[in-house]
Amino acid sequence: MSILNDWWQDLRALFVPDRCAVCGKPLVAGEEVICVLCRALAPLTGYWREADNPLLDRCRDQLPIHRASAFLFFVHGSGWRDLIHGFKYRNMWRSARVMGAWYGRCLGESGLYDDVEVVIPLPLHPLKQCHRGYNQSEYIAEGIATELGVPVDLRSVYRRHNTPSQALRARRERAANVEGAFAVRRPERLAGRHILLVDDVMTTGSTLLSCAEAVLRAAPDCRVSIAALAVSRHELGVKS
Repeated sequence: MSILNDWWQDLRALFVPDRCAVCGKPLVAGEEVICVLCRALAPLTGYWREADNPLLDRCRDQLPIHRASAFLFFVHGSGWRDLIHGFKYRNMWRSARVMGAWYGRCLGESGLYDDVEVVIPLPLHPLKQCHRGYNQSEYIAEGIATELGVPVDLRSVYRRHNTPSQALRARRERAANVEGAFAVRRPERLAGRHILLVDDVMTTGSTLLSCAEAVLRAAPDCRVSIAALAVSRHELGVKS
């Protein structure tokens, strides 16, 4: 079956070549999801190399977050926005896993995340996940965890309420929208561990910080770090 699948993929690529998820140009041999040029021009934050950075400062204003990083700046109207919306809304989960692996390699190379013991993707409510068919943050988390050599935990943290989309709410309403939305099963599994919470896009940070708060309340002796694939430059007050 594997040989048949490989043959089919080769035949499909011959007539319908894969295209870069950012610029749309055909990918060449050795390229996966994103072409070499787009990788070179990606709006990377570099925050994974900085023990102190604007994202961590924003998080520590509210919670004792151990480390915080984002991989990309979310650029409206760009191909990177299309890539993120592709795996968020259009079933392009493969892109999420590839981006997670790229991010994970950078986190590992920095040395700042060497003691992470478990990766937890931000959970969706079961009804929302059933409707979408998958949780894009799980694929990002898988890519990161594989590169860091640690497990992904999909059981310990869950979403209690099926909250409305944050994207449709005003900034001042977002924290209230997700207040109490998360809870922890068997907190002893997280006790004393360094946990990396993973999400796709961090805007105000209300959702990720609500989840982190639930974890810290349930297991106060653990350390919680945050890794978002993309972050809003505007929300951090960072100039272009």
